[in-house]
Amino acid sequence: MRVEIWSDIACPWCYIGKARFEAGLAAFAHRDGVEVVHRSCELDPNAPAATDVPVLDMLATKYGVTREQAEAMEARVAEAAAGEGLDYRSDRIHGNTFDLHRLLHAAAAHGVHHTLLDAFYRANFAEARTLGDPAVLREIAVCAGLPAEEADRVLADPGAYAQEVRADEREAAELGATGVPFFVIDRRYGISGGQPAEVFRQALERAHADRPVLVPAADGAGVCGDDGCAVPGK
Repeated sequence: MRVEIWSDIACPWCYIGKARFEAGLAAFAHRDGVEVVHRSCELDPNAPAATDVPVLDMLATKYGVTREQAEAMEARVAEAAAGEGLDYRSDRIHGNTFDLHRLLHAAAAHGVHHTLLDAFYRANFAEARTLGDPAVLREIAVCAGLPAEEADRVLADPGAYAQEVRADEREAAELGATGVPFFVIDRRYGISGGQPAEVFRQALERAHADRPVLVPAADGAGVCGDDGCAVPGK
């Protein structure tokens, strides 16, 4: 089975949803046969690359609410995060995440995608680090296992892995995603949002039960392979 997850490091429900999905996966009896692939989808692709706008101010402006109401919104999300054992800070800075996604694609090529994704989530939500600073991104990426020269190359070249990020985003739209996180199981089942762990477990169970059943031919009869085609009864 294959689970693809479209998400963004700036999205709090992606942060929470990842933890919930992993809890649901851990409770799934066939978890060892599940491949998890993380894909890119920017929450705010028009956000400036470097900014000093606090997330609370962004939320107040975006939703037309007061600063106090924005704080209350964040408090509810923080409570949900705490329920999953996640640290959560609301003094984050809002900014563009395109470079983070490009680095994640580079990390995938080097086999450290999952490690870097966790590091980015932690840096943003638990530590409120300034992810618009290339030096900070480089430090996080290298600590996660991305070779320093590769991190430098990607950060110096705005086109590096840009097509891969855009391809992920186009594919999400083609699959009907209207927000993140968006989970797709075997390209047959879609789950939108940071659902409870039990929802993910049940979805995995259903997808596993609905898989096509392969019935092998007796003694290879009626099967074509490298050595030709076996003829039944011969």
